[in-house]
Amino acid sequence: MALRASKTENSMAIPGPVPIDDPRSSGFGKLFDAGSGAGMRPILEAMRQGERFLICSHSRPDGDAVGSMLAVGMLLRQMGKTVDLVAADRVPAVYRGLPGAGEIRTVMRVRGLYDAAILLECDGLERTRLRGLERMFVINIDHHASGKNFGQLNWIDPDACSVGELVYRLAQEAGATVTPEIATCLYTTLLTDTGGFCYGGIQARTFALAGELTAAGADPVRIARDVYFANPMSKMMLMGAALSTLHRDGPLAWVWVTHEDMMRVGAAEEDCEGIVNYALSVAGVEAAAFLRELPEGRIRVSLRSKTLGRGTEDGPSAVNVAAIAEKLGGGGHENAAGCTLDGPMARAREEILGVLRGEMRRARV
Repeated sequence: MALRASKTENSMAIPGPVPIDDPRSSGFGKLFDAGSGAGMRPILEAMRQGERFLICSHSRPDGDAVGSMLAVGMLLRQMGKTVDLVAADRVPAVYRGLPGAGEIRTVMRVRGLYDAAILLECDGLERTRLRGLERMFVINIDHHASGKNFGQLNWIDPDACSVGELVYRLAQEAGATVTPEIATCLYTTLLTDTGGFCYGGIQARTFALAGELTAAGADPVRIARDVYFANPMSKMMLMGAALSTLHRDGPLAWVWVTHEDMMRVGAAEEDCEGIVNYALSVAGVEAAAFLRELPEGRIRVSLRSKTLGRGTEDGPSAVNVAAIAEKLGGGGHENAAGCTLDGPMARAREEILGVLRGEMRRARV
């Protein structure tokens, strides 16, 4: 299907979304019981029975979102299906070299005769920032602890280290061939969502999966180089601006940038990815925050915490930043989460630091 932009907004240019109970739809609403806890097999059956699928993920897509979308698209095409991949924001530069990345279209509204929309690592339709999904049959696949059963079919597994791991299981169950292209995309999800194999949730099977993907054709050295050693100059300059604000209070560290900083160095939103990790990398720091002022004045917050070693009494992480983010309207993983707060910067900074300090006192960090 060809995509074209209208004069007023980008959109998928096929007439109107089909309601799940519309006689023109696939009838999935009758074939599958809507609700929670569907798991992998009903989703695979839906993929087998359907013919046309829309694939999307959250706005501001990261490595797990991009790699998983591409891998699902390739899996469905192996099954003989028609697939469209869309996102509300452009693919970040470091992921544009992934196989098929050019097929992900940047749109704001979707219209089409689809049997289902497959949403990857989202906690709701609004997380995509795409309009037109509301009346579609939604398949929701997620691995976040804050995941929600908002789709007609849902598969949420917080034990998976990335959504890409779930996609790999789907491919295995489907009897699909994991090509070098699929392996490359899925290895990228694994590498990026574990923070280079540093975050919590890593198990022996994580490395076993990395080995299987490498055997299938993924090149770990090249992928790591493309992700971690191909930064634009604007990101490095933004990092300098952020680190110039570095503050520490015992086991807590934080940095921030203003919208003026972003404009001054010509930074894109994707250039903010990973900056919080530099505050977390300070010796003795157990939790960190990175605050970024948005153009409208709100403050986007990225939170990270260190993972405790195995055998510790306090569990896998001393500070559960996902729980903090959820209280403030966000979400994520135990060691990596985020939320958006009201500005100005000083107010948001005091709010998030107050919550973090309270949680750290509770956890006796």
